[in-house]
Amino acid sequence: MKTPLRRIQVGAFVLVMIFVVAVLVYHWRGDYSWLDAVWMVVITISSVGYGERSELDDPALQVFTILLIVFGISAAAYTVRGFMQTLFEGEFERALEGRKMKREIEGLKNHVVICGFGRTGVMLATDLKSQGHELVVIDNEAERLEEAKNSGCLYVGGNATEEDVLVAAGVRQAGTVISALPHDAENVFIVLTCRDLNPDVRIISRADHVNTKRKLLQAGADRVVMPAVIGAQQMTRLVTRSSTAEFIHLVSDKENLDVELDEIEVLQGSSLVGKTIGDSQIGQQFRLLVVGIKQVNGPIRFNPQADHVLELNDVLIVLGQLGDIQAFRGGQLT
Repeated sequence: MKTPLRRIQVGAFVLVMIFVVAVLVYHWRGDYSWLDAVWMVVITISSVGYGERSELDDPALQVFTILLIVFGISAAAYTVRGFMQTLFEGEFERALEGRKMKREIEGLKNHVVICGFGRTGVMLATDLKSQGHELVVIDNEAERLEEAKNSGCLYVGGNATEEDVLVAAGVRQAGTVISALPHDAENVFIVLTCRDLNPDVRIISRADHVNTKRKLLQAGADRVVMPAVIGAQQMTRLVTRSSTAEFIHLVSDKENLDVELDEIEVLQGSSLVGKTIGDSQIGQQFRLLVVGIKQVNGPIRFNPQADHVLELNDVLIVLGQLGDIQAFRGGQLT
């Protein structure tokens, strides 16, 4: 079904075409001046200015005028109906909101695009927004878009596999794209399209089947997450290594806000540059455990020694209480 706004567009186009054609016919066939031709069309479509008998001498022009009245009034009524329906259904408000949303998305940079706002997408949005990330949600269901709106997320309605929808969500300026659709084939297509639109964007994709993981990586995904595999591994740990499983649950569960596994980058001007882990007093002063270090273009080094020298842009993976992590993050530049 056509939306009221679409009805106005179609009706207005038909009405303009009828108007133009009618003016040309009256001018050429009826030998009217341009002004008189426009006048004839206006009073005809508006059903104003005719008596019981026509003053036109040309029978063909009379027939044309009859048809003009019928089709002109129909097009006008169709347009007015769409306009009235638009007012009652708030189409103008939605159109203005859509334009505002478009401007806000165009102003984003290094934001996160979430393709699919199902259960996984909702949890992702909640966690990422709580950490201050700017988000744009893509989904083709009105109820989910309304939920995204109520969650304070920017959103784009449409199929995330379509290039124009991804462009509208700002993929070209995005820092990360998360493809969380339930169908592997759609996720592969999204990864391919996003990689083509933005070669530098970080892409994280969901996968349900083991065989799809390789295809997603070949398509350009940086990381592939398989919920079924992760769930099975956690269940296995609960059986074979219950204490380890409990520790992982403690760190990953958002309800346990006192314990956090976080990463901190050694920034330009940081007092940590050139210091060893031991000299930095990370453990003694801030009570943090350095679990690993990710060096630029290098692998993650787990359980680094106290004599490891920290360099610019190193990423420290630390475990500790949230307040201590925030204090360390703020204190490294002093």
